[in-house]
Amino acid sequence: MAHSVRRDAPELPDFSLLKRLARDQLIYLLEQLPGRKDLFIEADLMSPLDRIANVTTLKQHDVDKLYKVEYKPIVSTSDQLCFLIRPRIKTVKWICDVVNADKAFGRYRRYKIIFSPQKFYACENLLEEQGIFGDVTTDEWSFYLLPLDDDIISLELPEFFRDNFLEGDQRWVRTAGSALHLLHSVYGPFSKVYGIGRCSKMAYESWREQVEEGEQRARQAEIGNVFLIDRDVDLVTPLCSQVVYEGLVDDIFTIKCGNTFIIYNNAPLVKRCPAWMHNICLKCPLRTFFTSKSRSSCLTIIHRSPSLSLQKRSGMDIKQMKTFVSEELKGLKQEHRLLSLHIGASESMMKKKTKQDFQELLKTEHSLLEGFEIRECISYIEEHINRQVSMVESMRLLCLLSLTENGLLPKDYRSLKAQFLQSYGIEHLLTFSNLKQLGLLVEQQPGETLTVMESRVGKLVNDKTAGKLTDAFSSLAKKSNFRALGRRLNLVPKSDEEYDLRVPRDMAYIFSGAYIPLSCKLIEQVLERDGWTGLEEVTRMLNGHEFAVTAGSNGSDARVKTDSQRIILVMFLGGCTFSEISALRFLGREKGLKFIVVTTAITNSARLLESMLDNHA
Repeated sequence: MAHSVRRDAPELPDFSLLKRLARDQLIYLLEQLPGRKDLFIEADLMSPLDRIANVTTLKQHDVDKLYKVEYKPIVSTSDQLCFLIRPRIKTVKWICDVVNADKAFGRYRRYKIIFSPQKFYACENLLEEQGIFGDVTTDEWSFYLLPLDDDIISLELPEFFRDNFLEGDQRWVRTAGSALHLLHSVYGPFSKVYGIGRCSKMAYESWREQVEEGEQRARQAEIGNVFLIDRDVDLVTPLCSQVVYEGLVDDIFTIKCGNTFIIYNNAPLVKRCPAWMHNICLKCPLRTFFTSKSRSSCLTIIHRSPSLSLQKRSGMDIKQMKTFVSEELKGLKQEHRLLSLHIGASESMMKKKTKQDFQELLKTEHSLLEGFEIRECISYIEEHINRQVSMVESMRLLCLLSLTENGLLPKDYRSLKAQFLQSYGIEHLLTFSNLKQLGLLVEQQPGETLTVMESRVGKLVNDKTAGKLTDAFSSLAKKSNFRALGRRLNLVPKSDEEYDLRVPRDMAYIFSGAYIPLSCKLIEQVLERDGWTGLEEVTRMLNGHEFAVTAGSNGSDARVKTDSQRIILVMFLGGCTFSEISALRFLGREKGLKFIVVTTAITNSARLLESMLDNHA
């Protein structure tokens, strides 16, 4: 049964202002080192920088040559060197070596280090230890937010997940708070802030401190409510195979800073999707390509889109035809070229994803989510490992099994671990320790069934005399309660119901009707209830740290207030998948809302698990 869709969703704010602010500040910082200079850029800042200020812009402000930071002796002959880097010890140590090498050769240069998005005390301390603190000038480029789409903004900090949730390094929490403060300053004030997760609570507190320290100015709000969520609140969703278009492109070709590198007909191309095509892509989960009939329908829709503009030719006079040829035809040719690329990408994905092994993989995942045929699933995973199909894929299935079953039985854990290490190498022993520490792959303790776990968590949380969480509760913090959460929130639709993907009825459509993302379901429930009331059982199983506060007023105009309150900013701390973005877009269409997704980075199962590897840099 299809639900009625509200068509009165409000307009999104213009986030191009964030780019202009970042570009203007960078230009100002470069001009603080007057004259010709060479610019060294850290590798993972090159793509974000390209979307803010291209080479032409940099050269207009006295940047002579550009180099990528490669941790080796430099070849620059310039008397002025500028380094645009992340606040990382390894990179700062390399800069110290460059400066000290110049000193050894008796060469004098001027050096400037620009840290983005901020500098840390440890970096400045290293400069002092290496004896070059007085030889360099340091500054901060407060480049917190990169708009990737009309409704997607990224902090471009992929290391956030490992640093915060595995290493316990909270240095990026202040960065997240500063990003929220920037959005509040430009598009706020926010009316209500909801959140769940320890990191989210700290980021909220950091933002509130900055708001209280700064100057308060009255203005009309463009964003009403904010929802903060930690990635470790929902680790199941990023481990599921993505079947929405953008998610598949990301999994197969990798999307970085809104661009993807596609090899089609042996011709590598870097492309950026136009907005109208992006909307088509998001409406077509690849699952609709699995039959030739629906595939041809989808491709017909894609082909038809530019044809709509060509139909405008009918009834034109000579002057109008001249304008059409000079202004529109060139753009249509470009769109046709990009359409060919999209079709080629779709065909390439279909070749990989319509094979029998992918169908069996999806069936196994769905069985794990539903809790059926677990022994058959374990046999499939064992075969996957023993065939050495893919190390990351095998690890993903192991983690999905552990999360959905609240840990593995001791005999299964030992057996699967031994087979994995034999197939992929003993060097992954530390990786298993990392996965266990994060709660991704754990062994059930004797007598620790799901029911026992739930009762223990409930007892601990309901103990009003405790005053704070006990050590026993902390020991349960990394345990999964997926089955209980699934029943409570109806995350897994009944498998006996036929799901028509052409007429999606809920957010489960992004996983072919098999699963509603926990993160998105929480957001839906909290917004409907205007808080966490009635979700006490859910928050207990998620280990608490939930909050809901009224942050301020949205202004006096009733219509402005209503529109802004229907724009919801969702911040994922630790990464967000394209599947979750698609789910929130669907929810927005259903409820007459617009969601803005702010994330520390776009993630998927491969990137999340690779960050857990013992050799992670």
